[in-house]
Parts: sequence; structure tokens; C-alpha cells
Amino acid sequence: MAESFIEVHKLTKTYGAFKALQGLSFEVGRGEFFGLLGPNGAGKTTTIGLLTGLLQPTEGTVLFEGSNLSLYSRQYKARLGLVPQDFAFYPSLSAMDNLRFFGRLYGLWGRLLQQRIQSALEAVQLPERDGQAVKTFSNGMKRRLNIAIALLHQPALLILDEPTVGVDAQSRNAILETIQMLNQKGTTVLYTTHLMEEAERFCHRVAILDQGKIMALDTPQALVNRLGGGMIRVAFERAIDNSLQGQLALLGSFHLSNDQEVDIDLDGGNKLVVLKKLLDLTQGENRKIKSLTILDSNLETVFLRLTGKQLRD
Repeated sequence: MAESFIEVHKLTKTYGAFKALQGLSFEVGRGEFFGLLGPNGAGKTTTIGLLTGLLQPTEGTVLFEGSNLSLYSRQYKARLGLVPQDFAFYPSLSAMDNLRFFGRLYGLWGRLLQQRIQSALEAVQLPERDGQAVKTFSNGMKRRLNIAIALLHQPALLILDEPTVGVDAQSRNAILETIQMLNQKGTTVLYTTHLMEEAERFCHRVAILDQGKIMALDTPQALVNRLGGGMIRVAFERAIDNSLQGQLALLGSFHLSNDQEVDIDLDGGNKLVVLKKLLDLTQGENRKIKSLTILDSNLETVFLRLTGKQLRD
């Protein structure tokens, strides 16, 4: 890993008796594309709140270039760009007026502000839409404007929370290409997503969170090599009772996604052998299968193996 840019040490956040984060520790290297993955309720949003200074930790520290965030929050925030999952602009204004407004909040004026606006619009492929009211934009264009606003002050660290949610394939590809280009030019990126192919394709390393704890942290390929193994996903027409669960346990470890769907770990076993045993078992139990999918070893199967949950928005 490159020189540490952000260091998180034993970060804890509690709300009454509920522990949203439980002793989180990780580092993000300078110039790294770092992924933060986890199901709803895992602690991703809380982590982002703490990393941006919007929340204060119950315990633990966040260091930015070796300095404590709580002591130097103003200097840190001046070098941070945040792209929230919710749209953060004024829809009745044009893209240009939004960028002028937020640019002035960053302390930019005159010719420098105009140059930054033009650069940000070109980076997100919106230079010809600058005079158009944002309320007329597609979701993909709105997502790109969200990113442009965060780029105006040329941040050293860009934090993006689910930036491709609800967009079409073309817009999603444009957003990902923009973020990758920024990272290749030296911007450190911290990225949360529910789409494993995004993390597997772009992230240098990923941390998988669940219930406020880091379950695994490494490069996507290293995690797949160490924890992958493929799965068989089966959906039954009726609820899975205790009797069927006992029979499924004979095939290996499994995770219930809901009362009718189960993921069976292959754990290096022959998928055809396991599949035949599954079909024999369900036929003997007189249970009908609604659907069956064989999942190859990838980051999604690693996630399911660690958390027992499907990724959901």
C-alpha cells in the first residue's frame, strides 16, 4: 500500500445502547481507490459521517496525513470532496448557477471560479448543459452534477456514497470513467457501492463491513482467492423449514437470504456433485424449486460467505 493518507484507529460510534461501529481500524493510502462495502445497517454511512467530520466518534481517532481530524477539521475539510447519495443542489437553478453558488462557498471567485466550473463540467461530460435547469436533467446527469460540485475546489480526497444508484448503464459507465480518471491523476477515492462488479473492477482494496465491524480487508482478487469458492443459489416455492435446513446442512455451509431462498457454499467441492445431491434431496422431500443459479467465485460470493446477506439498496 502507498503512504497512508487516512488512518482510522479503533473507531466506535454508539447511539444509546446501539453500537453502530465497533472498534473500526483501517488505512487508505495516498492515491488509492478504496472500497467500503456492506449491507444496509453495516455502518458505512456512519463511517462516512465520521470521516467527513459530520459526526463525532464515541471513541477512536481519524488521522489525515498524520494529523487528528478533530483538531484540524477546517484544514481537512478544505481538502475533502463529498458526493452524497442524495442529490445536493438546487433543482430550479441551472447547472452553472449551482456550480457558481457552491464554488463561492468554497471561496472561489472571478476567473478562477469560472475555470474550475468549466473543468468540472468537462470532467463529468456536462459542458453543453450548463445553462439548463437541473430539474430537467436525467438521474444520470444529476449524479454527474453532484460529482462536479465536489470537484470545484480540487479535493485531495473524494468520498462517494453510492454514486451510480438509479442510473442507466450509459450514465453509470460515464460516472465510473470520471472517477477512475480522477484517481489516475492522483485523487484519493473512498467509494461505497452495492454493486460488486464496480468494486471488483475499480477498487485497489476493499473493506467489507457488517454490524459495525470489518469482516475482511484486502485487494478484491486476494479476497476471492482466499475466501471465494462459488455458490449455488436456490429459491423454493415454499418456506424453508427446520427439516429442510437439516438436510441442506449435509451439503455444506449455507446462508438463508430469506425464508424461501438459500445460498449453499461450494467450498471447493464439485459443483455438479453438490447440484445432484441437492436435486435428489429436494425430490425426496417433495419440494419444488422456483429458481436455481450457480454463482462462480467472485467478490459477491465472498461477501455472501462473510455476511450471509445479499447486497440490497
